[in-house]
Amino acid sequence: MQDLSELIESARKDFAAAEQPAALEDAKARYIGKTGQITVLMKALGQLAPEERRSRGQEINRAKAAIEAALNARREALAEEELRKKLESEAIDVTLPGRGRTPGGIHPVMRTWMRIEEIFRSIGFDVADGPEIESDWFSFTALNNPPNHPARSMQDTFYVDRTDAEGRQLPLRPHTSPMQVRYARTHEAPIKVIAPGRTYRVDSDATHSPMFHQVEGLWIDENVSFTDLKGVYSNFLRCFFETNDLVVRFRPSYFPFTEPSVEVDMMFTSGPRKGKWLEISGAGEVHPNVVRNYGLDPEKHIGFAFGSGLERLTMLRYGIDDLRLFFEGDLRFLRQFN
Repeated sequence: MQDLSELIESARKDFAAAEQPAALEDAKARYIGKTGQITVLMKALGQLAPEERRSRGQEINRAKAAIEAALNARREALAEEELRKKLESEAIDVTLPGRGRTPGGIHPVMRTWMRIEEIFRSIGFDVADGPEIESDWFSFTALNNPPNHPARSMQDTFYVDRTDAEGRQLPLRPHTSPMQVRYARTHEAPIKVIAPGRTYRVDSDATHSPMFHQVEGLWIDENVSFTDLKGVYSNFLRCFFETNDLVVRFRPSYFPFTEPSVEVDMMFTSGPRKGKWLEISGAGEVHPNVVRNYGLDPEKHIGFAFGSGLERLTMLRYGIDDLRLFFEGDLRFLRQFN
């Protein structure tokens, strides 16, 4: 029979010679693997007499335990060596001078976002937020968009590879208008809310971005007229731009979710931008079909909604002529606002 003490000594030498964990595992396989020498000896026990089998089995188990102990000791030694090398390579020279922290700042679009929230909160509006991956119903149907409306096409709206319960692809919201419906369906009238957030459309040039920010506003009650829309939005612009030297114009337009609908333009009456009309928002009285989708009675509840681009407002406030500057991350540009 094989001398087990020689087998143990041979295993120890092979383990000690292994310089890498992979080599150590190869050496382990030669002794206590599925076809290793200890395994072969254990399988041969069946050929021995019962009394001899018992004593020989005990010897083999003691040899196996000794080999496993040598294996674990070598594993620990290799792990410690690997840790030592890693610590040496990642050592920090504490005598080096410290690295100064560059002060951060608020992005100009976020400044606009915060300013809009402050203005509308001051006149009793709540602020709502919602998902950026929306359902087709909240994005289009609830807002009175017909099934063949161009906004549903891939040319205007991004879609993700998921569908809703009706099998429709889920869009990235093209506007924050879905929050009108979401908020109204979970709150009692009167409803005064704005919903700022990221939106997505297939468009990209000096004045458009595939991702941009929009604020949606909604006021619904039993007697909210177009006059309230004109008053609220005109006063918002004067507060936002911190000047009374501007004129606001409400120009007839068409949107499926409002009736009547308007485009809102403004013109500064002093300064370098004096005398030029600038489109600033879309707005109107909420369409009765949309009011029904709020879960309200359009015979009783009426109100207005508007949607404005935060980038557009920011560009006008700071005199910026290229939308792409907001997203390029050029610190020379961003430091001007902090």
